[in-house]
Amino acid sequence: MDLGLRGKTALVTASYRGTGRGIARVLAAEGASVLVHGFDAAPAEAVAAELRAAGGDARAVAGDLLSDAGVAAMMAECGPVDILVANYGTAEGGSWFGEATDEAAWFDSYNKNVLSAVRVVRAAAGPMKAAGWGRIVLVGTVGSVRPGTRQPQYYVAKGALPAMTTSLAKELGGSGITVNLVSPGIIGTDEVRERFTERAARMGRPTDWPSVQQLIFEEFMDLPTKRVPDPEDVGRVVAFLAGDTGACITGANYHVDGGAADAVTP
Repeated sequence: MDLGLRGKTALVTASYRGTGRGIARVLAAEGASVLVHGFDAAPAEAVAAELRAAGGDARAVAGDLLSDAGVAAMMAECGPVDILVANYGTAEGGSWFGEATDEAAWFDSYNKNVLSAVRVVRAAAGPMKAAGWGRIVLVGTVGSVRPGTRQPQYYVAKGALPAMTTSLAKELGGSGITVNLVSPGIIGTDEVRERFTERAARMGRPTDWPSVQQLIFEEFMDLPTKRVPDPEDVGRVVAFLAGDTGACITGANYHVDGGAADAVTP
C-alpha cells in the first residue's frame, strides 16, 4: 500500500534513539524526507546517516525542546514540515511520597512530556495551515490508562496528552491537519532488550530474544500477543496516520502495546 508519504517532510523529535529511531526508519522507508532530531547533533547525525545508507532521505537537526527559544531555533533550521511526530518524553524515577519527587520534579516532568510537544506543535502548525495539509502525531504511553505507582509525575504528565489530542484536533478542524495520539506500552528498544537480557543471564536463563520476552511476561507484563512490540511496530502505526490513509482519522488514541491496555472505558 502506498501511504502517500513521498515528497513529505517529517520531523520526529528525539529520533536519535529508541522508539523515535524506529519511527524515523519506517517513515524514511515509506519515502518521507525525515528530520532526525536530537538535543545534540552527533547522535542525530548517526541515525540520519543510517537512514541514508538504507536508501532514505534524512538529515539531522539539533535543538532544545525544553524552552521556547530552543524550539524556535530548531524550527528555523527545519523549515516547514508536513508531518510532526512529537515523540520526545522521558520517564524518570520517582514516588508519591519519596523525598526525590519534589515539586521541581513534577514541573520538570510536565515540561519534558507535555510542554515540549506544545512548543513544537505551535511552531509547526502555522505552515501546515497555510499549506492546507498536515499531520500531527503525539507519542504518549499506555500508562495514561494503566498507570503504576512508581514515577507518578511521568504518568500524570503523559495523562495530559489524550486531552491535548482531542482539544487540538477540534482546534484544527477544517484546516486539513489531523491530530492523533499513539500510545506504546513496553517496547523492545535496544535499551530494553539489553536490560532484560542481562537479567536473564544473571538468572542463568536463555538469552535469545524469544526467551527474554517470556521473562518479561512472567516478571513485568504479560501480553495477549505474546510479543513485545518493536520500535518499528510503533512506526508503522505512525506512518499509517501520517499518510493519505489517515486522512479521516483525527482525535484518536492508538495503543501499540501488545494488548497491555486492559482497561475498559465507556
